[in-house]
Amino acid sequence: MVFITEEIIKQFQTQMEKIDGLLKKSYQNVHAGNPRESLLRFLNARDGNLFDAHKMLTDTLNWRIENEIDNILAKPIIPSDVYRAIRDSQLVGMSGYTKEGLPVIAVGVGLSTYDKASIHYYVQSHIQINEYRDRVVLPSATKKYGRYIGTCIKILDMTGLRLSALNQIKLLSVISTIDDLNYPEKTDTYYIVNAPYIFSSCWKVVRPLLKERTRKKIQVLAGSGRDELLKIMDYESLPHFCTREGSGSSKHSRNVDCFLLDHPFHRELYDYVKEQAEVAAVVKGAPARHGSMHVGFPEPDLEDVKIAQTIECEFQRIGNRNGGSRQSLQELKITGD
Repeated sequence: MVFITEEIIKQFQTQMEKIDGLLKKSYQNVHAGNPRESLLRFLNARDGNLFDAHKMLTDTLNWRIENEIDNILAKPIIPSDVYRAIRDSQLVGMSGYTKEGLPVIAVGVGLSTYDKASIHYYVQSHIQINEYRDRVVLPSATKKYGRYIGTCIKILDMTGLRLSALNQIKLLSVISTIDDLNYPEKTDTYYIVNAPYIFSSCWKVVRPLLKERTRKKIQVLAGSGRDELLKIMDYESLPHFCTREGSGSSKHSRNVDCFLLDHPFHRELYDYVKEQAEVAAVVKGAPARHGSMHVGFPEPDLEDVKIAQTIECEFQRIGNRNGGSRQSLQELKITGD
């Protein structure tokens, strides 16, 4: 476990107090009124090394400025049918809060196809959700629960995971790298549910490659994970795919599908971006333009490259063993670990 002294934090604070202009403005969006906690995130991400943490944060701020990330919540994905297509193929949403007040982010890993738009639209959508979480959801949770809340939990649904997911490795690697380098330590725990054999097989070879800090954040739950998740959240906050004892999405769940565009989280996000775009249009004197934002993709570190290559090799091995079959392996459940 990394031990970070107050002296290191103070030195980091002193360094950041020297920035000005666009860097300062972007830094304000990063820490959202909680600079000390933000500095701790970057220090933890770099194992308490002040030099590395300062470089990481500076690189993040420059990335934000170069790609206009601070204005991304004023750049709606239009027309609306494109946005709906993205929501239907990039399954992510927020189902509620844990008992401690952490937002519950649900991700439909197995059923996301990422095939309805260009990679730039999906990256833009992902970053918008990150920014909305950091600038709106987490500050609101902090106010609601009366204590600082700066992280979320993520529940990853592997229902329907297929060998064809190999086609999405590039996009998922881009998104993962963006998160690792620019939104470090924002997820408290990752819960894997409804995991088929294909995930179990990959997990066994990938797990040893992960840093210890990352491994400790990942929990693979049996089946839908309902019973375990109910220890940390109320039933109403469970994602719809966790509301029955068996695996897979529940057709008879009382909990609304949080992936849908009509879910309150997505309606609020959509309305917020639309409102910010209207304000920006008044200031600029011009309406928002159609088209995606082209965000620069940072280079992944060697560890991430090795993990992606390992996953690709394992998928290919499974495909060869099954005669190249691309059918879903959902019916084969995790038997170990």
